Amino acid sequence: MEIQLTFNQELFKADLSQPIDISIPIHNGDQNPNCYFADDVHFEVIRSGDFVGAIAQGGVVNHKRVHIAPHGNGTHTECFGHIFDAPEGTINKSLRQFHFMTQLITIAPQKTSNGDFVIHVDDFLSLWQKKTEAVIIRTLPNAEDKLAKNYSGTNPPYLDPEILQIISKNGVKHLLVDLPSIDKEVDGGALKAHRNFWGLPNLLHKASTITELIYVQNSVKDGYYLLNLQIASFEIDVSPSKPVLFNLVKCSI
Repeated sequence: MEIQLTFNQELFKADLSQPIDISIPIHNGDQNPNCYFADDVHFEVIRSGDFVGAIAQGGVVNHKRVHIAPHGNGTHTECFGHIFDAPEGTINKSLRQFHFMTQLITIAPQKTSNGDFVIHVDDFLSLWQKKTEAVIIRTLPNAEDKLAKNYSGTNPPYLDPEILQIISKNGVKHLLVDLPSIDKEVDGGALKAHRNFWGLPNLLHKASTITELIYVQNSVKDGYYLLNLQIASFEIDVSPSKPVLFNLVKCSI
């Protein structure tokens, strides 16, 4: 199945039968990414009287309860309600469109004088084309250990907060990264990158989202894609999510 779409006055087509899933699968147990000391994911068989919600244990259906901390256990998409208390600050209320043109950028964090590894603003600006509502940042090195890496207490790489200020002012509404957070793991609650992106304290960008802990395979080239950003309809600030990319082919108009 193909669709056609116009981007920057150019016509493209995308084959919807060839998705590129950049989410991380969620497993029962500790074989998932972990950050901020979240408990491991747990799939619990539901039992009631003679009912057992597991076919392997003699039940007629599988019926399980999932224990997960979305911010700490895998790919997730968050809204401004992550850092601002408001009734409308839920991911289900904030994310109302689900398809976006996006640019994929690959960057290596630089080691700073304090030992932190940071995505430098100049490196980002040298690659960013300022054309899309969504931007995806893939960091180097890009080994498959990102699929089940324990980031808790390791001071992972993060973004220069100036990047978030610049992109939010230039129309980027959705940022996706393969890091556990766009901010430093422990920063005393400053959360400057988050605050810049959503335009706090004035909340200028309520419809914007941040997706963290994605994984983009090395075989996926930098460039432009159609992004489908899928969430569960949770009325909290965050949801486990499934961002999917589609290759674009330029067509003659």
